[in-house]
Amino acid sequence: MSDEEAGTVLPVLLDNGSTIHVEVRDLNGREKVSDLKNLSLKTVMDAVEGVSGEMAAMLKRLKPQKAAIEMGFEISAESGQLTALLVKGSGKATFKVTLEWSGDGKSSG
Repeated sequence: MSDEEAGTVLPVLLDNGSTIHVEVRDLNGREKVSDLKNLSLKTVMDAVEGVSGEMAAMLKRLKPQKAAIEMGFEISAESGQLTALLVKGSGKATFKVTLEWSGDGKSSG
């Protein structure tokens, strides 16, 4: 990974008062990520919640007996705020979705 691709580790204050350190990539190059202060994960969590809600709605429509969804997000800075990017994970797609139905319509368990 080049220096341009590498992120900067920044402290982020959570709603409960604790601080975590997050690796952040600068998307637009106009501001130094390391100069950002008072960062919040709210915009990132809102994005994750929105994508998860869309996935949950799809699962309600499809009604599989079992489902697993794996999503990869990268955190970047844009306009002074953290933002979530969907990224390619270890698999070949941004989303890895597994749905299962049994032939007789009964739940296996």
